[in-house]
Amino acid sequence: MGGPGRWWRSKSTPAKVEWYTRWTFHFFAMIEVAAFGLQLFSQVGPRLAGLLLVMVCLHALACGVTASVALDWTRGRREQPVRMVWALGVVTTLVAVVTIGIAQRGPEGDGVDTAAGGIFGVVLVFGAGVMSLGVHNRRRVFALVVGFAAGGGLVTWPLGLPGAVALLTSLMVLLGGGFLAFTSIFSVWLLSAVYELDEARETRARLAVAEERLRFGRDLHDVMGRNLAVIALKSELSVQLARRGRPEAVEQMIEVQRIAQESQREVRDVVRGYREADLSVELAGAQGVLTAAGITCEMTGEAVGLPGEVQSALAWVVREATTNVLRHGDAGRCSVGLTVTEGHVMLTVENDGVAASPAGNGGSGLAGLRERLAAVDGTLVAGPTAVGVFRLVAEVPLASVEVAS
Repeated sequence: MGGPGRWWRSKSTPAKVEWYTRWTFHFFAMIEVAAFGLQLFSQVGPRLAGLLLVMVCLHALACGVTASVALDWTRGRREQPVRMVWALGVVTTLVAVVTIGIAQRGPEGDGVDTAAGGIFGVVLVFGAGVMSLGVHNRRRVFALVVGFAAGGGLVTWPLGLPGAVALLTSLMVLLGGGFLAFTSIFSVWLLSAVYELDEARETRARLAVAEERLRFGRDLHDVMGRNLAVIALKSELSVQLARRGRPEAVEQMIEVQRIAQESQREVRDVVRGYREADLSVELAGAQGVLTAAGITCEMTGEAVGLPGEVQSALAWVVREATTNVLRHGDAGRCSVGLTVTEGHVMLTVENDGVAASPAGNGGSGLAGLRERLAAVDGTLVAGPTAVGVFRLVAEVPLASVEVAS
């Protein structure tokens, strides 16, 4: 299934939040043009309306570009757009001064005063709000909003407007600009929090894999460390005895051989214990890990009375499926079901939030699971079942395992 829907589903949650945040500020720019620019033609003459519309469009364009660049800066993709923020401040000031000048020195009429006054307040509010994206210090943001509000009053009062009107204008700019500035800061904070949570989830998955590797390495070290030290010591002793022509060298080498064979057996036991995982333990561990990652996990069925080979194979399926849910896509729900019938056992893992449609036969992880299941005559089927939903089904016939045993 293609089209915009697939394009949207292919994005991760942080990318979706960033796209939404970015286009929210672009939408603010479009609101500035649509709500306050297009209505000018119903208030003033076409020539003056065209001039005011051009200024509004230029200011909206500057706001949109500044917002986009400032968001890139918050994500660490470019340097702080200081010059662009200053340029937006200059454009906002020029538009505000020109519009208030038109209201006082331009054509007579209530429509001209209303249109110019509306644009004056709007550009100051939107300018202060968007410029706050490029300033993360709260004191500087507060000073920016208060400066625009005070500047609006200081500009209107000398041009002949009553003091009450100038004070009301400053208050409106302060409230409107403060609201947009708060929205800007909160949007950036929310976007950063979403990215940090996504990185924490990825780190948790990597730590789980690293912890398992450390456990396996620690077990091997405990088994092999002492035996290898004894083998090295006895080998050195046998060399010294052989150089002296002592018959005890043969006995020492026989002992080295025995320890080496014992080490091989112990290593096989460690590897067997690593491979033959307990299915009940893996199911409980998968539920705990998925729940900690914020994924709703539903478990059904119990691994009671299953042969050891079947439990080992299905436990690896649970491990690999849990890793895939954590690392790939953006799952919010995962269900794991274990069904045991008279002739076979079936394990089903289904999750949503799949970014793309993974191939059922691809991936080294799935290939490894098929090899493990093939050892007990089992099968594995994996693939998408609906839009954004992925299902993995492993089946093992119990009769063949019992006969082999």
